[in-house]
Amino acid sequence: MLVGKIVKRFILKDGRKVVLRKPKWEDLDGLLELINSLVDEGAEIARSMKVTREEEIDWLSGVIVRVENGKTSFIVAEVDGNVVASSDVNPGTGYESHVGTVGIVIKQGYRDAGLGTQIMRTQIDLAKKMELKVLTLTAFASNKRAIHLYEKVGFVHTGRIPRKHFKDSEYIDEVIMTNSLE
Repeated sequence: MLVGKIVKRFILKDGRKVVLRKPKWEDLDGLLELINSLVDEGAEIARSMKVTREEEIDWLSGVIVRVENGKTSFIVAEVDGNVVASSDVNPGTGYESHVGTVGIVIKQGYRDAGLGTQIMRTQIDLAKKMELKVLTLTAFASNKRAIHLYEKVGFVHTGRIPRKHFKDSEYIDEVIMTNSLE
């Protein structure tokens, strides 16, 4: 059983201890607080509305089933017993089954400490174990911090969707980035 399995332990630049692990049901409230804190912050994520507990239950149940069935790589980052970040890699299907899409969210107060780099490097390693050949992701073009992280771990710009997002009364392009795992 993979639920809650520890994937990696490390220490952030500021000395905080992190556990990267597979999700478990007990993460429900922490994951809900994480996503809703990003919505409250106005973070550069596609979601603009808070998630209800019922929606989070439905979502987490699906995630846990996909993790158990080897259909996704999903990890949470825990610091002092609190969920502070999460990341997933979802493989495509059919002719795209060798391509995975990666996503990551990090709570305010835990950025710029090495957490994102560790998570992304771990997900790249896990994607290789899933026999994926390519990882893709998208980001708000204005999210320079995230784009820098993605470049640092080997992603390159491969496309752009003009005016994809409308946030705070302005249009923001979406960048598409790719990492060849071979």
